Amino acid sequence: MKQLFRRLLPTRNDRSQGRQKLFFDQRPELIYVIGDVHGCMSLLRKMERIIAADAEACEGEKWIVLLGDYVDRGPESAAVLDHLLARPPAGFRRFCLAGNHEQLMLSYLGAPDPNHFWLGLGGHDTLRSYGLYEMAERSTSMKALLESHVPSEHVDFLQTAPSLLAVPGFVFVHGGIRSGVALEQQAEEDLLWLRPSRDTTSPADVIVVHGHTPVDDVEILPGRINVDTGAYASGLLSCVRIDRNNHIVKLAAG
Repeated sequence: MKQLFRRLLPTRNDRSQGRQKLFFDQRPELIYVIGDVHGCMSLLRKMERIIAADAEACEGEKWIVLLGDYVDRGPESAAVLDHLLARPPAGFRRFCLAGNHEQLMLSYLGAPDPNHFWLGLGGHDTLRSYGLYEMAERSTSMKALLESHVPSEHVDFLQTAPSLLAVPGFVFVHGGIRSGVALEQQAEEDLLWLRPSRDTTSPADVIVVHGHTPVDDVEILPGRINVDTGAYASGLLSCVRIDRNNHIVKLAAG
């Protein structure tokens, strides 16, 4: 299948205007959408095995789309980023969108502070995954430690992850989209941080698939699908499979 898409905001060498939004005018045979991983490496590996087995009979193009929040709260954030930087499972194309926790981690890396908001949202767990068990008292000392322990490839991954991926009939984001705003004009802050409300009603012609707001089970609602089942707390990482006929199937790794 010929892949055609537009990249918006910005190129990899121009991060001043925000993250890319990816728009495809065709869909693959199967799309597997995984909710918030939050440092749960074993669950991610298990989910990938489940997806590979589920898609084994499909000869067409297959995608895995991850909805962000790869770091924090779980024990293996660094390992998750290493894994996502490596090759995807055989036969799949993988897209990793940005979540608000990637944004928070970048904020801390740029200006480490023992009182930073990120640390209370799982940042300490992420630092431990890099072998940083004690906070340096001075921010200058912590910055040096971060530079020596957090690979530059991880930082680049956090900076360049797209904020939105759209295909005919579906939009994938971490947080949500704001009602009445064209997809091309959606603010990055909203795409990473919005939660379902009357201000986030989905456009009539697409279904928004998101994470960010933990639920007990995958929610499949008119215009919206929530795939975040709080893996770090519930022990359940969830996914939905979407085929070319818009059939939606839940998958779970626990």
